[in-house]
Parts: sequence; C-alpha cells; structure tokens
Amino acid sequence: MAEQHHDHSFAHPAPLKLLFTVFFALIVLTIMTVALATVDLGPFGIWISMTIATIKAALVALFFMHMYWDKSFNVLVFLSSFLFVALFIGLTMTDTQHYQNAIDAYPRAADTAMGN
Repeated sequence: MAEQHHDHSFAHPAPLKLLFTVFFALIVLTIMTVALATVDLGPFGIWISMTIATIKAALVALFFMHMYWDKSFNVLVFLSSFLFVALFIGLTMTDTQHYQNAIDAYPRAADTAMGN
C-alpha cells in the first residue's frame, strides 16, 4: 500500500478583513499616485512617488505574499535581493557621468555625419 504523506503546513490563512483593508489601502495609494502625477512638486515629486510605491510594495509583500507570517530567514533573503539590485544599479549609475559628454555629443555627431 502506498505511503500517505500528511503535510499540514501551508501558508498562513489571512483574515478576509485584513486582506480587504490592505486591498483598499492599495487602491487609495494608487489614486494618490495618479493624482500626484498631475501636480508639479519639482524634485520632491520623484521622492514622494517612490515612497508611495515602496509602501505599496511592502503591503503586497507583507500580506499578500505572507511575509508577515513567514520565517525571518526567508524575509532576510527576500530583502537582501533588493540590496543587491540597489548595489548593482548604484554601481552602474556611478559610471554614467564619465560618459555623459559622449552621450550628449552623439546626436550632433550623427547629424553632422549625415550632412544635416
């Protein structure tokens, strides 16, 4: 007879009230993001938009991906991936200023080569 395996460990069941609260919070934050796109806040606009996006991502990760109830090691691995992405993008961005003059001169050089 085949051996039966009873694995009763599954994702933490979140209460519907909590899930709907998070859902409506995401809707409100999305409306705020759209409304923010119509307002000129200068250099602060990007920081406010990124803060709202970070809050939305945190809500999704914490409650819809069940990270709130997950083992701390899994959360550490998940968050460390963001650290490495930020590190790689940051290192790439430090090199962009070195080539900015060549990038700015490219359209002029292409127009001159084509006789425009």
